[in-house]
Amino acid sequence: MTFERITVHPDRMGGVPTIRGLRIPVATVVAMVADGMTADEIIDDLPDLVAEDVAEAF
Repeated sequence: MTFERITVHPDRMGGVPTIRGLRIPVATVVAMVADGMTADEIIDDLPDLVAEDVAEAF
């Protein structure tokens, strides 16, 4: 599976997977989903994200 929006840079955020090179870890988005937040609520909390970012983090 190829991801277009999830990036890993060893020199950024300790090499954890982030969304589009932003300092937003994929794990943060997944945790928000696990807490029951909708994609719209996540985007409201993290306005640098778009719906496609949240969908790919799933």
